[in-house]
Amino acid sequence: MATRSVNKVILLGHLGKDAETKFTPSGISLSKFSLATNRRSKDQQTGEWKDITDWHNIVMWKTENVANYLLKGKQIYLEGRIESRSYEDKDGQKRYITEIICEGANAILLGGGGRGDAPDAPGDFAQPVSMPRSAQRPQPAAQAAPAPADEFSQGITDDDVPF
Repeated sequence: MATRSVNKVILLGHLGKDAETKFTPSGISLSKFSLATNRRSKDQQTGEWKDITDWHNIVMWKTENVANYLLKGKQIYLEGRIESRSYEDKDGQKRYITEIICEGANAILLGGGGRGDAPDAPGDFAQPVSMPRSAQRPQPAAQAAPAPADEFSQGITDDDVPF
């Protein structure tokens, strides 16, 4: 009988820098960025609470429709797997790196943050916005439906929507 294993990571944090997006020769997008997660720990000697930040290297595939929104400070929820690899640097030294590999469909941009904005500043996502499951062609702006003019629209136009 074969044994089973699981390699799954769930993170909720803030981007430490704008994502760097490149494309493979076959046209698949690849974005890399750092993600900060925080936790609180009580110091056993002083009894004071300390915030501890962990940094994660994220590699996200298939982000062509959202790469422009992966900005420093943005809050993101993602699911992926841990992958470790080694390489030789330019001086011939062997280096090791651990990354979280995520498919674009397994990430959700959340409201708040981004370029030093206040957490709920206008223009940020009011509700989670799921990343697309596959590369979809963006609709031209002329085909976009106008926003309904009701009491809940709060002056948001089609230009404010990130997709």
